[in-house]
Amino acid sequence: MKLVVQQFLSLDGVSQGPGSPDEDTSDGFTRGGWFVPYLDERFEQLAGAWLGEADALLFGRRTYGNFARDWPRMTDHPLAAVMNGLPKYVASGHLTEGSWNPTTVLGDDVPARVAELKRQPGRELQIHGSARLAQSLLAAGLVDTLRLAIAPVVVGQGRRLFPDGGVPAGLRPVDHEMTPGGLSVHVFEWAGSPEFGTYGADS
Repeated sequence: MKLVVQQFLSLDGVSQGPGSPDEDTSDGFTRGGWFVPYLDERFEQLAGAWLGEADALLFGRRTYGNFARDWPRMTDHPLAAVMNGLPKYVASGHLTEGSWNPTTVLGDDVPARVAELKRQPGRELQIHGSARLAQSLLAAGLVDTLRLAIAPVVVGQGRRLFPDGGVPAGLRPVDHEMTPGGLSVHVFEWAGSPEFGTYGADS
């Protein structure tokens, strides 16, 4: 399977709490829900098409908890049957079992376990949100594709998908689209670690 990371970002790179004010208030974050005003029918179509490529879902503990609480109750949502039915994997050193079945808890050495999952037959193993998990798997060179939906807003605080000091990554753009609601949607494929040259004084 290909490992695909799907993230909502602001213009200043924030990925924390896009969906609601109380989605993720860790580290004193108070500006959640910044992505919602830009949702539109076209983006819903894209999200549905992406989910249709998934054969399994992978989450960090916090995102898993939110999704496991909400999606089983969203029976009228057009994507609920797919979300609830797909195999789910959660990276956590605290959970011993999941409540949103079918769920498998990945214990220690998550990158090694994810590498094993990637060797299984199938289409996409998708990460929805779960920025810290995505960062660790980017650093391990395990991510094949990035799908980024960038909202035209500067949040000004919050956890970023690409923090200072992160591991450099080379990406190849393969698709992009602007939705009527103003979202800039970009798809990138992993292109290896970049080589940074040095520039002389006359450059």
